[in-house]
Amino acid sequence: MRKYLFLFLLMSSAHCVSAQSLLSTKSGVAKFNATGGLVKIEAVNNQVDCKMLPSNGQIVFALLVKGFRFENQLMEDHFNENYLESTKFPKASFKGYITNIATVNFTVDGVYKVIADGVLTIHGVDQKIQTPGTITVKSGKAILKSDFSVKLADYKISGSYIGEKIAPEANIQINCNF
Repeated sequence: MRKYLFLFLLMSSAHCVSAQSLLSTKSGVAKFNATGGLVKIEAVNNQVDCKMLPSNGQIVFALLVKGFRFENQLMEDHFNENYLESTKFPKASFKGYITNIATVNFTVDGVYKVIADGVLTIHGVDQKIQTPGTITVKSGKAILKSDFSVKLADYKISGSYIGEKIAPEANIQINCNF
């Protein structure tokens, strides 16, 4: 009987460790703003898949481009058909590492400034980026936030209104509650 109890406890503790070693969400939020003129060009995607390993800082984000929602359906159609070509390039992603993950104590409530280094893929183009962010730990839960800009030309996103109605840079905000 002791042998079975020991095996049960060992397997239970191994499961808890592995469950705690990966933080993930499928309901992260990505917002972007590319307003360049009088027309507001903003969208939100509430289906960001994010996984993070606190042990080494490895982080991966993925989202479907068609998941962005605009206030105006015509704007959403132009975004998907003419600019991001979401049928041809359905996903956007980031793969990299939080380089200073050792400064984050996931057992102590607080706000920790972090730096993510990796490759952002948009419109089928990979670009190495480095972006600041924060990890907020509260009551055993972690929230990751980042705010950065990308140049549309760096990702071969073009169109007749870029620079006129659409800003040449888009501001991106990420918010993931694990």
